[in-house]
Amino acid sequence: MTLPLRPVSTVGALADALRSRVLSGEIAPGTALPEQEIAAAYRVARPTVREALAVLVSEGVLRRERNRSAHVPEVTLSDLEDLMYVRRPLEDLMARALTGRTVAGAQAALDRMAALPADAPWSEMVGEHMALHQALIEAVGSPRLERLYGALAVETRLGLVRLRAVYKDRDVLVREHRELLEAIANGPEEAARAAVAAHLSHSWGGEERPPGPA
Repeated sequence: MTLPLRPVSTVGALADALRSRVLSGEIAPGTALPEQEIAAAYRVARPTVREALAVLVSEGVLRRERNRSAHVPEVTLSDLEDLMYVRRPLEDLMARALTGRTVAGAQAALDRMAALPADAPWSEMVGEHMALHQALIEAVGSPRLERLYGALAVETRLGLVRLRAVYKDRDVLVREHRELLEAIANGPEEAARAAVAAHLSHSWGGEERPPGPA
């Protein structure tokens, strides 16, 4: 059965384009996005730009203060260290609950990640990375765990931009996630929990060495 294609509005297309550039690291943290410049670059009206930026601000991909242009948030190493401090116990709960199980959604995200061409935008790696971890959390079956984890999603996505420099060989990132899923599926529980803890304890790059990645 062939389903009809859903039309994409100009606002949606512009939001998608800007989101991809932010999550690929092409638009660096701290960069301002003045409406007039975006309108000229993409040849769209300023109201369209304003709506697209509002979408990204609502998602947390951009931030906007009063009387200032929207800008890409800067997620510092200290921010990431604190993010991992909160994520670690949540993912430990996930490991406890899922030991001995294979999560189809997580495996599918891993397969898509592995299939991405070497020149695919980093934002696509970020998307599949997030989809894999989200599938694991959802498999636990706890709405409250999902809400807590979801509250960290935007900062996690922005933090993952840093990993583009850490994982120049993308196959390494794929292999680490494959090993993670195998540890959870094969158990025992302590091994699964240890694998999750180790997975969240890599370097994000930079002079400091906070826990990472995701």
